[in-house]
Amino acid sequence: MLLSMLALGAALVAGDTVKTNPVAWTVDPAHSEVSFRVRHLTGRVRGHFKEFSTSLMADPAQLTTGSVTVEVKTASVSTENEKRDTHLRGPDFFDVEKFPVMTFKSTKVEANGKDIALSGDLTIRGVTKPVVLKGTFNGKVVDPWGKERLGFEVSTTIDRRDFGLVWNKLVEGSSLVGDEVTIDIAIEAVKS
Repeated sequence: MLLSMLALGAALVAGDTVKTNPVAWTVDPAHSEVSFRVRHLTGRVRGHFKEFSTSLMADPAQLTTGSVTVEVKTASVSTENEKRDTHLRGPDFFDVEKFPVMTFKSTKVEANGKDIALSGDLTIRGVTKPVVLKGTFNGKVVDPWGKERLGFEVSTTIDRRDFGLVWNKLVEGSSLVGDEVTIDIAIEAVKS
């Protein structure tokens, strides 16, 4: 053991990268969310998805070795307005019968202190585009029950038309729904 500790110390002094292995983490849905914001006329609408799953592999000491996949059930969309939510589930927007799931799959993780950037592929309505989700690594802690937890919050802004979400109406020369949508993902996960 002493020899392995000395080898690790020598590698650190020499500036070598210490290899780590990311491990699986399980999302805590009670403390996580996938949400969005979009302009409506002169105001805005907020919404979230009640059902999503995450595959998260991470080493908090070396975040760049990790990966994340988020799968969202589009039928679980909620803006706290049932009439609007029914419209969002229909063919004008998410078309949940044809496209029951939207996904984000990371291809690269960058970290600079607590700042993180997740590059990856976002798929909505069967259309896949590269995006970068930027945000903060909230750290790792041990909860009162002795389990390790980590968390992060990231967001990106997309043009919904790029993903086939083109429905709109003009009202007095102004669009009813904005084209830019901000997507926010906040995850708290427990070490598996």
